[in-house]
Amino acid sequence: MNTEIAGIILIYALTAVLAIPLGRYIGKVYEGHRTWPDLIFDPIDRIFYRFSGIDAKKELDWKQSLFALLTINLVWFILSMIILMNMGKLPLNTDGNPSMTADLAFNTTVSFISNTNLQHYSGETGVSYLGQLTLMLFQFISAAAGMAACAVVFTAMKERTTEKLGNFYVYFVRSCTRILLPLSIVVAVFLLFRGTPMNFEGKAHYVSMQGDTVQVSRGPAAAMVAIKQLGTNGGGFFGPNSAHPLENPDYLSNIVENGCILLIPIAMVFALGYVLKRKRFAWMVFGVMTVGFVLLLLPAVTQEMHGNPAITKMGIAQPMGSMEGKEVRFGPAASAYWAITTTVTSNGSVNSMHDSLTPLSSMAAMLGMMVNAFYGGVGVGFLNFYIFIIIAVFISGLMVGRTPELLGKKIEAKEMKIAAIIALLHPLLILAGTALSSWLYAHNSAAYAGWLNNPGHHGFSEMLYEYTSSSANNGSGFEGLGDNTPFWNISCGIVMLLARFLPIIGPVAIAGILARKKYIPESAGTLKTDISTFGMMVFAVIAIVAALSFFPALTLGPIAEYFGMR
Repeated sequence: MNTEIAGIILIYALTAVLAIPLGRYIGKVYEGHRTWPDLIFDPIDRIFYRFSGIDAKKELDWKQSLFALLTINLVWFILSMIILMNMGKLPLNTDGNPSMTADLAFNTTVSFISNTNLQHYSGETGVSYLGQLTLMLFQFISAAAGMAACAVVFTAMKERTTEKLGNFYVYFVRSCTRILLPLSIVVAVFLLFRGTPMNFEGKAHYVSMQGDTVQVSRGPAAAMVAIKQLGTNGGGFFGPNSAHPLENPDYLSNIVENGCILLIPIAMVFALGYVLKRKRFAWMVFGVMTVGFVLLLLPAVTQEMHGNPAITKMGIAQPMGSMEGKEVRFGPAASAYWAITTTVTSNGSVNSMHDSLTPLSSMAAMLGMMVNAFYGGVGVGFLNFYIFIIIAVFISGLMVGRTPELLGKKIEAKEMKIAAIIALLHPLLILAGTALSSWLYAHNSAAYAGWLNNPGHHGFSEMLYEYTSSSANNGSGFEGLGDNTPFWNISCGIVMLLARFLPIIGPVAIAGILARKKYIPESAGTLKTDISTFGMMVFAVIAIVAALSFFPALTLGPIAEYFGMR
């Protein structure tokens, strides 16, 4: 037990230590300061700009930045639909995998351009190598788009009055070439040496020790695993994701892959401090996020290490903890740690099956996605947190009888309306989708019998988790749910689209509106936003919004299941 706990402490400590200098580096990249990769990538960047007809020196306002974001994603959406629906006829299909149906291609395309990577297919049999490479490209594009949108907000938060917020295209390209690509190369080479395949070979055939003939899929996995972890994408090359021994060969690879999940989301917080020249503000944000993360992590680790109470009641000892759905290579503590890190971010990769988590652990995982602001995805994690900052500043201002101000800019009705809409959108998508699917199943269970392997409270949790994961752009799932149907493919695709782009549009719009306002220097009566008191206010706002929105649904699912097992 002590060894397992030490392992997860080591993973987090290494991640945090590396994130601080990485955050400073990311800040330099977005500020346009010279960095060592410029010698290599500046000529490549110029080729991209020349080929695309982009003026890298032209600054854009917030509306132009959002137009650029949406245009980029629309182009790749169309290309992906063409490739995925015609994979069976296209090259690089060594194993002869079929093309996707229209509804599955729609779900998969939306999933990858929205940084969700919800997979209603298994990588070994559902996608050709050309399809995998296309989706791998999207993992760079979606991650870089979120980071670029965050860079626009960073620029808007500076202490001056302006309409120009840098160049979204430059932020996007530099996020790919200066941050994601170099880190991905390092991680991919490391995984290659640990045993993750990186080739275009077909399935390998071998005879197991018990005499069975086994077919093992291979392919360009190491590169895809690297960017799926670093970009908080999460889409696995293989069906079992990082529970697969070729995708995550041993405990050392588990440390690196798990650390990559939080690395850039934490670094983006410190990049904020560098860009704004407000390190205390960045540490306040990091502190609130970390407290929330730890409060979700502790019960999950405790529950998984103590085992399943239903098995205990049968008189069966569980000296290793709850091992259903987990890899012996990692154990319950490392599996629970991964489950929380992957759900507080929009990563969604797994090294164990979340459907096998004990009820309170699964509730902690769902809460991480329901809050969607404790670290969060690369770039978009801070954008979600920014909404809670706006709400907290507004409430704090009302409490002390002053006009709410954030970093010298007055927050007024327009900004609050946008913040309120975005804050309510997430619960609406999750709860409306779960209510609709529950109603359909309850009123015609024979027609939808293939949906749930586990009826009752756990079956409700499976449907709640699917929409929570879709709305949080996470991508993990309770895989007892039969989700490759037109209903789940289309409904989850719509949820992913709305939940990805509206929560980006809202914060960017708020930041752009505030940037145009007159800057008011701090005075003795200014609300301090870089102190622990304000941090507690932000945390309270997050807790109240999450509790009021989701507690009734959690009561019907994991909480009811927990008491049913006692």
